[in-house]
Amino acid sequence: MSLTNPYGDVELDDPRAMRALAHPVRLAILSRLQRHGPSTASRLSPDVGATPSVASWHLRHLATFGLVRDAEVEADGRERWWTAAGRGFRFVAPDDPGDEEGNAAYRALAEQMFLAADDLPRRWLADVEPTLPPRWRKLSGLSNTRVVLGAAELAEVERAIEEVLAPYVRRDPDTAPRGSRSVRLMRYVMPENERR
Repeated sequence: MSLTNPYGDVELDDPRAMRALAHPVRLAILSRLQRHGPSTASRLSPDVGATPSVASWHLRHLATFGLVRDAEVEADGRERWWTAAGRGFRFVAPDDPGDEEGNAAYRALAEQMFLAADDLPRRWLADVEPTLPPRWRKLSGLSNTRVVLGAAELAEVERAIEEVLAPYVRRDPDTAPRGSRSVRLMRYVMPENERR
């Protein structure tokens, strides 16, 4: 696995690692650790819909693939603290269309990612957007843009977006300007079938 991309995300290219993460509880555990920092199985348990022992098992499974690791926190030694290996992760479909294992793992993880994100916009619109100050409400929202691109052009667009965002993604949150908020940027890149 690599952390060499612009965001410092963990890159998954092993189908076994993708399959490991393609489980709702493991995906929820990793997401929670990435967002809120180090935690224990007991503390994660209520938020991920698993008992502490099941959450512990899932954490150990994620550690097998380098997605989580032991956290360096002061503790009394009675509980094991875990942290995410990176602020985010990324994965891509295999280059080889005949790679059945890789393609199945990619699709399983992609499906879980879409399912996990499915309700986020509705919950945000109902629970968060009405409470935002006017300045933040004006900056929020969504766009739905369709553009015709070649594969190389789409790769360039993705690279340019990452280049713009990378300094903010990698910045220590404690150094952000006063009044900063956590902002979720959801970007679906969904090429359509060939034009006819």
